[in-house]
Amino acid sequence: MELKPLAILNGRIIDPQGGESRGGVLIHDRHIAAIGDVTPGDAEVIDAKGALIAPGIVDAGSFAIDLKAFTAGGITRAALMPDQSPPLDDAALVQRAAAAGKPDVWIHPIAAATRDLAGEELAEIGLMKAAGACAVATGRHSIADAAVMHRLLSYAGALDMAVIVHAEDRALTKGAVATAGETATRLGLPSAPAIAEAIAIARDLMLAEDTGARIHFHQVTTATGFDLIRAARKRGVRVTCGITPAHLLLSDTAIGLFRTFARLTPPLREERDRLAAIEAVRDGTVDILCSAHDPQGPEAKRLPYVDAEPGMAGAETLLTLALTLVRDGVIGLPRLFELLSTNPARLLGLPGGTLAVGAEADLILVDPDTPWKIDADRMAAKAGNTPFDGLPVQGKVLRTIKGGRALG
Repeated sequence: MELKPLAILNGRIIDPQGGESRGGVLIHDRHIAAIGDVTPGDAEVIDAKGALIAPGIVDAGSFAIDLKAFTAGGITRAALMPDQSPPLDDAALVQRAAAAGKPDVWIHPIAAATRDLAGEELAEIGLMKAAGACAVATGRHSIADAAVMHRLLSYAGALDMAVIVHAEDRALTKGAVATAGETATRLGLPSAPAIAEAIAIARDLMLAEDTGARIHFHQVTTATGFDLIRAARKRGVRVTCGITPAHLLLSDTAIGLFRTFARLTPPLREERDRLAAIEAVRDGTVDILCSAHDPQGPEAKRLPYVDAEPGMAGAETLLTLALTLVRDGVIGLPRLFELLSTNPARLLGLPGGTLAVGAEADLILVDPDTPWKIDADRMAAKAGNTPFDGLPVQGKVLRTIKGGRALG
């Protein structure tokens, strides 16, 4: 079915590669036909009225298919982590997941590294790549066996697939629900030292260096972890890393009196690590901002803190929380969309993440100044488990456009 041409006029164009400019975008046959001073002709016209026109967000690692939340948050492509029921460890499961969101938000499955995500036997990664997997991941946990991890990196490297890793030493974090420190001690919570992250990163960096594979740490949240990544890059290791807004904006004090919405994995860190994460965004160590979208219903969160499931609904708040980095002068708008769109698309080998003539017309209109309040009970997500419940924020997605068609 042929779509009518669409012209978006009078906007602030945010191109991660080209910077910021004024003008519009003309869309024809699901692709960008012109940028800048465009002539709409017979196209349908949207007056942006000064709003941002930016690439649609490519979310590098959601734990759930949640189309309403994706659309509300400006996400036009979502990479789906393999932690599903059953895990994405089979080509048929990957193929089915890839079809789940079309034609609205495209879902790009990430293959499970091991069968049943048990960390023991490699899954059929090559077959899953042929079925549409965009990367391979260890899931919510690291692979404890170094020999298995070495084989994974060698095999994925031969297939030129990025390996997405959860970086925590499982022997140290077993049974822990918080980062060791003043907050965990005061609340009497089982905790693990923050170095559990660094130990896992150090091992996997050495294995990646030995194999030459591409490795991506889904979330890095500690000063020591960032230092290890900086040093590895200087040695030529092909490493990237991501982080969520929660770990940039909250420290472990957000747990308060056992607020289960603040139980995340990795857990919230002490303030010095949060500040180190901000600096890692500023200096370019962090490559990707992701949602780690993991909606958990009341039956999973209205429990004692130790028994509650970790995770937060992050898709529809990803952009508005990330805009805090721009208002605080940490980064500019083009860099923000490089973190949200360009770099995730590059990591996963996907279209999108750019505003260029000929590119697919996946873009969003954003008012960066609209004030609103995050309300867990009114979120579009399947569940509203967010540690930012009740927070006044600025910045809202006005339109999400996928392949030249407005969603929502």
